[in-house]
Amino acid sequence: MAAMPLTRLWVVCLLPSHLALPLPQEVGDSNKLQWEQAQNYLQRFYFLDSETKDANSFKDKLKEMQKFFHLPLTGKLSSHIIEIMHKPRCGVPDVAEYSLFKNKPKWTSRVVTYRIISYTSDLPRVKVDEIVAKALSLWSKEIPLSFRRIRFGIADIQIGFARGAHGDFNPFDGPGNILAHAFSPGPGLGGDAHFDKDEHWTDGSSLGINFLYAATHELGHSLGLSHSDNPNAVMYPTYRNGDVHSFALAKDDVEGVQELYGNIYDFKKEKRLKKEIETSGRISIHSASGRCVDYRTRMNRRSSRPPPSMPFILPLAVVALDTALPSPEEKLL
Repeated sequence: MAAMPLTRLWVVCLLPSHLALPLPQEVGDSNKLQWEQAQNYLQRFYFLDSETKDANSFKDKLKEMQKFFHLPLTGKLSSHIIEIMHKPRCGVPDVAEYSLFKNKPKWTSRVVTYRIISYTSDLPRVKVDEIVAKALSLWSKEIPLSFRRIRFGIADIQIGFARGAHGDFNPFDGPGNILAHAFSPGPGLGGDAHFDKDEHWTDGSSLGINFLYAATHELGHSLGLSHSDNPNAVMYPTYRNGDVHSFALAKDDVEGVQELYGNIYDFKKEKRLKKEIETSGRISIHSASGRCVDYRTRMNRRSSRPPPSMPFILPLAVVALDTALPSPEEKLL
């Protein structure tokens, strides 16, 4: 399917000691590990240059993180920010507000295909299928986009579980920390969502990582959304648990995805308008005088139906309606 270019996710490896930033004088040996972990975190999620030796660049990136998480902009490590760095989270870098990937990549077709190509042993396959369908439905009910599952071939969105290196140059790290990652719409890996098989995935009925929450988040990336700094948003980068029965998108999530694809309610109105034009050749609009005016011919006739209390205007234009883990043959998962 044609789509805009794929937004790359940069992979950051652990720095060799000769490339690491110099430790500030106030950092003792006991905090050296935390300092190095913080560097790695900022390199992965805030694009700290891995080759710089400028301590100020570290402080600047730390301030970016503090701003994102609504913390005081000190540029210094604190127990609070270290705690955030250790929370389970998505592997996609952070940006502020509800946000879209650069260049706003999105699917250009109204129907997007998906395929689940590998599973976790923590949940029955039918349960994984059900949760993925529910996660997609949370998005599709807000935008004029529908999802169709395929069981063979390459789908727009390939969904799977993997561990360690799995063919996308963005390896998983085992239990905890990075739970999953996904790619924005585009060719190749574009749209694909990968989940760490080493995590303990649940349907919300037991302790572990709630797959519905994680899947909804990652599929938001698959649609073109980046991270939000709103703690109530599904697209917030760190994982949080919750009641699966009351789980829903936040206003922030809805505004973000509708920025890309439009509002489902406006789309339905336009679709009804187009259908009426095509089937009857006219659209009847009540005037305040009680006449019924033909939208296409501008002819009018008397109508026995009461006019609306206020005249209204119909839009003059009708909108025209017109990725991937390795293939099963490669068996990299």
